[in-house]
Amino acid sequence: MKRASAERVGAVVVAAGSSRRMEGVDKVFAPVAGKPLLAHVLRVFDECPLVDEVVVVLGMAGLERGRDMVTAEGFSKVKALCLGGERRQDSVAQGLSRLKDCRWVVIHDGARPCLTADLIERGLEEAGQAGAAIAAVPAKDTLKVVDAERLIRDTPKRGNLWLAQTPQVFRFDIMIRAHQQVKDEVTDDSAMAEALGHEVRVYMGSYENVKVTTPEDLALAEIILRKRLESRRRL
Repeated sequence: MKRASAERVGAVVVAAGSSRRMEGVDKVFAPVAGKPLLAHVLRVFDECPLVDEVVVVLGMAGLERGRDMVTAEGFSKVKALCLGGERRQDSVAQGLSRLKDCRWVVIHDGARPCLTADLIERGLEEAGQAGAAIAAVPAKDTLKVVDAERLIRDTPKRGNLWLAQTPQVFRFDIMIRAHQQVKDEVTDDSAMAEALGHEVRVYMGSYENVKVTTPEDLALAEIILRKRLESRRRL
């Protein structure tokens, strides 16, 4: 992606979750392929030539560990670590407030360690045309809409259903306006831009871009990342 020198790109890595389903393990610091899970994410951002600076948003218990990890790993693009808020969107707002003079912002879940530079770069390319773009993958399984009694009420057509991922990339001013105007709780950043009436483009993510929510997800991320490390060693 070609961009003007003034079009700085900032990233907000959101890693302030409670890890409720991880059986007492703080997932973002869990060891995966020889490194803390979060280190794999930050390494990709640190090495991506299109990214100028990174802000990491952590929970209170993780702030000191995060600072130590950033220092130990030498992540030069991480310019700030800050405390998250009550909701995910509050944590994102904290991260946005610490970015400096950015035209674009890449927002990524710290619990998705199998990120690649290609996902970031293609997101910026797509957002450059539409102003907002998110990684997603087509749904493979049949989805059911159920009621409170778990009775099926609808089976939507799968062809139009995509599973949202991160990174999600936005023109910085769109996200700032969204956080000023959208007060209802949302589960991803795209929903905030959508609430403003802004079009959001979907681009092809990766089925390997898993979000670690359970110990089983952690085991899958380990397999994916170790396979990538072995491939790089063979080059």
